[in-house]
Amino acid sequence: MYLYNTLSHKKEEFIPHTPGKVSMYTCGPTVYHYAHIGNLRSYIMEDVLEKYLRYAGYDVKRVMNITDVGHLTSDGDTGDDKMLKGAKREHKTVMEIARFYTDAFFEDCKKLNIKRPDVVEPATGCIADFIKVISALIERGYAYEAGGNIYFDTSKLEKYYVFNDFKEEDLAVGVREGVEEDENKRNKADFVLWFTKSKFDDQELKWDSPWGVGYPGWHIECSCISMKHLGEYLDIHCGGIDNAFPHHTNEIAQSEAYIGHKWCNYWFHVLHLNTNSGKMSKSSGEFLTVSLLEEKGYNPLVYRFFCLQSHYRKSLVFSYENLDNAAVAFAKLISKISSIINSEQGEVDPAAFEKLKAGFTAAMDNDINTSLAITALYDVLKADTTNATKLALIEDFDKVLSLSLIETAKNSAKSEDEAEQLPEEVLQLAEQRKQARKDKNFALADELRDKITAMGYVVEETRQGTVIRKK
Repeated sequence: MYLYNTLSHKKEEFIPHTPGKVSMYTCGPTVYHYAHIGNLRSYIMEDVLEKYLRYAGYDVKRVMNITDVGHLTSDGDTGDDKMLKGAKREHKTVMEIARFYTDAFFEDCKKLNIKRPDVVEPATGCIADFIKVISALIERGYAYEAGGNIYFDTSKLEKYYVFNDFKEEDLAVGVREGVEEDENKRNKADFVLWFTKSKFDDQELKWDSPWGVGYPGWHIECSCISMKHLGEYLDIHCGGIDNAFPHHTNEIAQSEAYIGHKWCNYWFHVLHLNTNSGKMSKSSGEFLTVSLLEEKGYNPLVYRFFCLQSHYRKSLVFSYENLDNAAVAFAKLISKISSIINSEQGEVDPAAFEKLKAGFTAAMDNDINTSLAITALYDVLKADTTNATKLALIEDFDKVLSLSLIETAKNSAKSEDEAEQLPEEVLQLAEQRKQARKDKNFALADELRDKITAMGYVVEETRQGTVIRKK
């Protein structure tokens, strides 16, 4: 198995530190708002990586942080505090915001068949760990106090800029509103480990520390949470490409200064989901969430399928036209699988199974090439073998792709059988409603739903599509 390692800028054979076991860390969400589908592209591709490692026989332990304190919008530890911004926006406490949006994030993950990591750790649960590591960095000369804050001294490193083969716009981080120069820093690249003095005097979450009452910087949390649960040797660190600098750069700096040796062997970065006008973000254009896609009539798994059709190291352009094309392709795929289910099965042919499976594993072993893995799935549908063999392969591949292919095909056939028993007038209204949703005429769609309800039928939106049944 080969993975592209952002640290070495080349594909490398994947060899874990401990044979048969994989330690994997994922940068989790900052829970101040809903995750947009651009954020979720990264989590989908990281989910595929984890599931393929398990599929390949590795014992994987995956850890994810939840940033519920101290995430600023710029690479200079300045700008708006995202958690505080969310609390002010909704007139709630920071912890109320964190709990609500953490739950919302994992609900979106569930809709997209993203497995919950083995360990999920909020930053606010590790304050003692942050203080321990920061204290050690000060003792070893890697950190200093200035203006009431503790800074990491990047001048003490032989090499700081480790991810240096990206375009400037790829390395741009967040929204740079209100960025101000921090005069306390000895070097421009230095970053805050602990704040006691900042522009956020009304910061709600503060803790006692050897340096005064304050709160941690953003970067320290991932290093400490990873080392707490995975030890000093990390196999794979994942995240969106916008985390490569400065967040992951700073993680490497502080982690290796603390432990005294190389920390992480493989860095797995997912490129942006773009719109026609540029990188998707919460601050520009339509705020695209899983719930919004559902409201517009899309099955969330269509979005997962859309992401899998492209390689994770290529920027992916989102448009409703592109999503519609994915929806049509997914519907055809489900229809073909449904036909196989409803045909004579025969017996599984072991030789054909292994030959077709080899195409799938070859694609995934080549830097998690999901686009070619989808092609391998279509090769199964076209293969000259028994239907039992095809279904066994589809089920096998779906352990990694997680598109609920067999389940969706069975439910689709069931829905079609039930639809045939509906009165003609209800079927006509359902068809009109389907067209209204496609035209984004949601007012008309709601009106048609009410008419169907008045006739004694219930309209339900499910993961597999619209289902109409008698009350």
